[in-house]
Amino acid sequence: MLLRTENLSAWYDKAKILDKINITISKGEAVAVLGPNGAGKTTLLKAICGLVKTDGKIIFNGSDISKLKVYERIKLGISICPEGRKLFPNLTVEDNLLLALNSNDDSLDFVYSIFPKLRERKNQIVKTMSGGEQQMLAIARALVQRPKLLMLDEPSTGLAPKIAWEISEILKRIRDDLNISILLVEQNFRLAFEICERVYVMSRGKLVKEGAPDTLNNLEELYLV
Repeated sequence: MLLRTENLSAWYDKAKILDKINITISKGEAVAVLGPNGAGKTTLLKAICGLVKTDGKIIFNGSDISKLKVYERIKLGISICPEGRKLFPNLTVEDNLLLALNSNDDSLDFVYSIFPKLRERKNQIVKTMSGGEQQMLAIARALVQRPKLLMLDEPSTGLAPKIAWEISEILKRIRDDLNISILLVEQNFRLAFEICERVYVMSRGKLVKEGAPDTLNNLEELYLV
């Protein structure tokens, strides 16, 4: 088991957002977290990263990381591709990658092999790129840290359907060829079903359903819980 949360709760100030969440992710597994807006999906990713106040346990690769700093969790192999990409728009593609690089190793070549288009555009200013290209860069920036767990928050947001499906194919290759575990938060549940073997559904800070995609293929089941 790569990741396990035990009764994980989270707060923003005094507002409780997550209530005793228990999820698991195996090595090389892709898992989706779905649900309506305000369900707590993004907060779950932030809690795993250490960006919000939490209670309960987060077990990663056999160790309790609940009290570790954000940078310590990153060093252990947790990486996040945030909603909205959060790139540096006035820097080049390669500068954005170098800012996330842990050391002067072959990680740049590693991500360029996954995203050859980024190698071609490495000197391009990010704000001049298309939305799909920027999303590829955001994923590459997370991968340059060589994570064991890649977490993605709404990677299809704002993308044309064709580009969103291209992103899904990239994520499947990352899962299958690189054996990197994926925790995916998505509003596009059909895309999530293409990538992930298991699905958790959240509502109002709680887990309300869990199962394989073929058992959760009803829109009403997913968003009117």
